[in-house]
Amino acid sequence: MHLRLIKYTLGFAILFFCACTNGGGSGNNKVIKGIYSFGPDAKSFKDCDTGREYWVTDQSNKLELQYSQMNIEKPYVPVYIEIEGEKVKSGKEGMGSEYDSTLIVKKLIKITKEIPQDMCN
Repeated sequence: MHLRLIKYTLGFAILFFCACTNGGGSGNNKVIKGIYSFGPDAKSFKDCDTGREYWVTDQSNKLELQYSQMNIEKPYVPVYIEIEGEKVKSGKEGMGSEYDSTLIVKKLIKITKEIPQDMCN
């Protein structure tokens, strides 16, 4: 009985350790900085480093909310954002299919109407 308890405890500890060190995700998240525009027909992002444009999917559920709370009166007004996320190939059909790649926002770090001229032209 005592040996069985030790085996179960040890097995649980190994599973817990593996789950914690794996992180449960793909590990492809990184900090990305750029210009975000939001409107009825498009959610787009221009990467400051590369100049490439991406369709945006907001898994954080913070980006669109904070954009709308900035009292921007017209759609597609650009704002500067810093996010944690990953870039993936876009699907062939549906929203965002006209973009080659999609930016998946996992965490919003910063959003501001002031676009840094030295970082994003």
